[in-house]
Amino acid sequence: MTYVMDQQPDPATSPPADRSVPGGPDDDLRALFGEFTVVFASLAGPAHMVEAANPAFLAAIGGEATTCIGVPLGQVAPELADQGFIALLDRVYRTGERHVDRAARVMLGTGPEAREAYFDFTFEPRPDAGGNIVGLRVIGVEITQLIHAQRLTAEHRVLLEQIALQAPLQQILEGMARAIEELAPEEVIVSVLLADADGRHLRHGAAPSLPDFYNEAIDGIATGEGIGSCGTAAHRRAPVIVTDIATDPFWDDFRDLADRARLAACWSTPILARDGSLLGTFAMYHRAARTPQGADLALARVFTETAALAIERHQAHEARRAAETNEKAVRHDLAFLLEASTSLHAGLDYAATLQRLADLCAAKLAPLCAVDVVESGRVRRIATAAPTEEERRLLASHIPVHGTDADTDGGAVARVLRTRLSEVARRTPAEPGPWDGLTVTGYLCVPLLDRGQIFGTLTLFTTGEGTFDGHTVALAEELARRAASAAQNARQYTQRVTLARDLQAGLLLPEVPALPGARLATYYHPAGEGLEVGGDFYDVFPLGDDRWAFMLGDVCGRGATAATTTALVRHTARAVAPLLPGPEVVVQAINKALLDRPHSHGTGFVTLVYGHLTPHSDGGLHLTFVRAGHTLPLHLGATHTPRPVDCDGSLLGVVSSPRLRARRLHLRPAESFVLYTDGLTESRNLHGEQFGERRLLSALTTERGIGHQEVVTTLTQAVRAFTGSTEIDDDQAVLVLTAAPAADR
Repeated sequence: MTYVMDQQPDPATSPPADRSVPGGPDDDLRALFGEFTVVFASLAGPAHMVEAANPAFLAAIGGEATTCIGVPLGQVAPELADQGFIALLDRVYRTGERHVDRAARVMLGTGPEAREAYFDFTFEPRPDAGGNIVGLRVIGVEITQLIHAQRLTAEHRVLLEQIALQAPLQQILEGMARAIEELAPEEVIVSVLLADADGRHLRHGAAPSLPDFYNEAIDGIATGEGIGSCGTAAHRRAPVIVTDIATDPFWDDFRDLADRARLAACWSTPILARDGSLLGTFAMYHRAARTPQGADLALARVFTETAALAIERHQAHEARRAAETNEKAVRHDLAFLLEASTSLHAGLDYAATLQRLADLCAAKLAPLCAVDVVESGRVRRIATAAPTEEERRLLASHIPVHGTDADTDGGAVARVLRTRLSEVARRTPAEPGPWDGLTVTGYLCVPLLDRGQIFGTLTLFTTGEGTFDGHTVALAEELARRAASAAQNARQYTQRVTLARDLQAGLLLPEVPALPGARLATYYHPAGEGLEVGGDFYDVFPLGDDRWAFMLGDVCGRGATAATTTALVRHTARAVAPLLPGPEVVVQAINKALLDRPHSHGTGFVTLVYGHLTPHSDGGLHLTFVRAGHTLPLHLGATHTPRPVDCDGSLLGVVSSPRLRARRLHLRPAESFVLYTDGLTESRNLHGEQFGERRLLSALTTERGIGHQEVVTTLTQAVRAFTGSTEIDDDQAVLVLTAAPAADR
């Protein structure tokens, strides 16, 4: 027979129960601690013949009035003699002294039907009118349920302490099962099943006395109507009492299993959380068909609530531990990505950036890593990383086939390049490669995308039991995204630097020319990282008849506009200088060209020193030059002390008739004429102080003469020593003309 019982409310969330309500907490205590039963018997003579007895006494000794009255107690219950009770009655009868025994343990019945009981006994002598002892009165109160309940209560307290101390759930559940099995008045076998997170299946929790084959068979059973006692109780969220497994339809699919385990009855109670969700089931099995008593149901309710508390505490602990583990993993991943981002952006070399990507992946995500990029329609393996140099060489030697359409598979790299989707597999790549030599067991190929356009792939390889889980895939994709951005930035930077360098080279002398009777030294250093064309320029070109033109200037601004203006100045000078008589008219022509330029080519002014040089018969150089708003040239004469050469002149590109005046200077052998831009004098140190003309003149003041190249070296070293690590914010240019010493002529 099956009974479906109403589940009791959770005492932690329900209002205090009325004592009169059946099934409330007080009823559970009353059922556990029992309604005390009083036994009474009147015994006669030294044989202790039963003269009279109440029904409770007769029930305790397992007899009836018709078979017990008039029969000595030793014959009615012979097991009492072996336990010393008859001898105790003899002593009271003989001495006439009353005897009281508390919590006396008595085994009633024999064989399989024997049961343990506890009584508070009083044995009183019964005298006649003459004071002679003619018999005894036996008065007792059975406290068996009280003793068992006290023991269970003590065990229950231990379980609660273990829960509070967060002992392992398995230990708590097995301890609970063993306590109930050992202390229950009749044989009982306890089982606890735990619900899956979705509540659809039950897993083995604790069942120390059930055979292993039984536990294994029911591990994972579904919850549902008619699926045994536990599956049905879990489905209904209410206790299910099967008193006879042999005939109950709930056990049709498990009857043979129960028969092998010698199980005849099963009472199952669902274990529910405070929010009503299913935590598991608490089952009590019996070897014989049996209907539960009130104490049985109360016991199930008390320990079901205990199991619920233990499981909820365990789940909360596991959830907290999982959250802490997840948080730690997230922090670790973020730290790795931050470190990786810093490393990837540490340099502006395209290939080096992708090599750092491979090294990072090999250190964190997989033992082997390769980076492939598409260049001119072909795949190039640009970076590899491996534990050994031989493995790295093998991996680097493999170039993936690049399929160009859906009909040409070409392998993982080709598919990812085509689909722009990551690909992961727990096998060796299908395409030919050095997989056996590298003991590859799986791969992950991730696209490298820049603004939605794919330019390469990142491929990771496993070489053992490890596999790529979702976490690793996500981490690799995020790392690839950051690396793609860093690599493309590096590529763009390299392209811009190359373009600026090539353009700047086109605006400067491709090489220093050989001048008759003169030595020439030049220096140019752009501001910043060289991403833009600078505004400083110089040029030296022949005019014919051993005459040469020279210039050094500074264009307002930087970039393409400055490059346009620089080109205009240089090309105008080169075009008109051979046709015009002197520096003044050449500079006038340059000024007109600047004023006539389109606004789209810039409107900034230009400072300039332009001149002509002619070798002199005495071995020196004769210079004629014009200064148009530029820094003053320096003359390094025989005293080895630099002297500024004053020469008035206004800016170019501002007014149509600038004020210009030619100045002549004769350089004797070994004397120098030094031109420089304000990028040197306006350089600043860490305190914001400028280098200035005074430090420049001091640097060139020597006790001996210095050559043209040494002038440049001395100036640039002095500026670098002054500025230290401060980045220069203006271009620097120097041009030095030195009359050849007599020994060199």
